[in-house]
Amino acid sequence: MVKQEVRRFTIRLLNTADSFACRSDESVLYAMELLGYRGIPVGCRGGGCGVCRVRVRSGQYTVRKMSRACVSEAEEAVGVVLACKLIPHSDLDLEVLGKMLKCLSAARSAPETPHAARMKAPR
Repeated sequence: MVKQEVRRFTIRLLNTADSFACRSDESVLYAMELLGYRGIPVGCRGGGCGVCRVRVRSGQYTVRKMSRACVSEAEEAVGVVLACKLIPHSDLDLEVLGKMLKCLSAARSAPETPHAARMKAPR
């Protein structure tokens, strides 16, 4: 069995101008959680609740199985997916949607967590 190389990609959130790293073997939602923002809606993490809806504006990716009640085929065709099921294959530009956008906007105005400050610190 050939093991695939794990790569790191830059994910840019167009709504907030934030960017973060995401590995090729993890979901974008998981990488967002590592940012340390309070209030990021994670929901079920299984593709069934629709809380983590985003629109991919550019980049290569795959999505794992998502509930059609959350993302229709027509929406998926224009890049709307669930961040919990979104796996990057290149750098991605994303637009956060719905509840996630509200939560990210609120998190940006909240005091920064120690973990988030460490992630931004130069090494």
